[in-house]
Amino acid sequence: MEHIELFFKSIFIDNMVFATFLGMCSYLAVSKKVSTAVGLGAAVIFVLAITVPLNWLLDQYLLQPGALSWLGEEYASYDLSFLSFIMFIATIATMVQLVEIVVEKFSPSLYNSLGIFLPLIAVNCAILGGSLFMQSREIATLGLALNYGIGSGIGWFLAILAIAAIREKIRYSNVPPALRGLGITFIITGLMAIGFMSFGGMLTGGDEEAPKEEKTAKVESKDSTEEEKILANNIKVTE
Repeated sequence: MEHIELFFKSIFIDNMVFATFLGMCSYLAVSKKVSTAVGLGAAVIFVLAITVPLNWLLDQYLLQPGALSWLGEEYASYDLSFLSFIMFIATIATMVQLVEIVVEKFSPSLYNSLGIFLPLIAVNCAILGGSLFMQSREIATLGLALNYGIGSGIGWFLAILAIAAIREKIRYSNVPPALRGLGITFIITGLMAIGFMSFGGMLTGGDEEAPKEEKTAKVESKDSTEEEKILANNIKVTE
C-alpha cells in the first residue's frame, strides 16, 4: 500500500511541474511537438529512475551523519552531508551522458530535435529536485526510492505530453495576438496546475473522516452508557 500511495502521490499530487514548477525551461522549450515531448519525457523517466536510487544509496551509506559507521566505529562521527549537491549532480551528469550517447546512436532524428536540451537534463532542476526531495522526505528503502524516481519521471512526462498536445491544437485556434506563443502556454499551465491540485484530496480525504467517525462512536458510546445508568436507576426505584 505504501508503494502505491507514493507512486500516485509523486505523479499527481507532488507533480514536478504543476506542484513545484521544476523543469520549466525544457518543459516550455521542447513542448511544441508531441513526438519531441515523448522523447524528452522518456529520457527524464530513465534518468530519474536511475539517479534517485543511486543517490539514495550515496545518502544512506556515505553522506548522512554517521553513514560511514560500516567502515568502523572511528568513522561514525563523520558528516559528509555538505557533499550532497556535488555527489548528486555528478551521478546525474553521468546518467545524462549515457542517455545522450544512446539517443544519438539509435535515434539521430530525436537527438537533433532535442538539441541542446538533452545534455541540459544534467542541470534540469526537476532531476536534481527528485534526489533532494528523496533526501528531505527521508524515504526509508531503496525500493521506495526507485518507486519515487519512476513516479516523478512519469509525472513530468505526463505534464510535457499534455502541454505539447494542447500546443499542437491551439495552432489552429483563434488566440489573441498578445497571448500567442509562451503567453497562452503559461495560462494553460496555470490552469492545468489548478486541475492537478484537485488530486490532493485523493489521499487525505479518508484521513480527515476517520477522527469524525471515532468522535461519533465515542458520543454514541457515551449516550448508551447514560441510558444504561438511567435504566438501572429506574429498575432500582421500581424494586
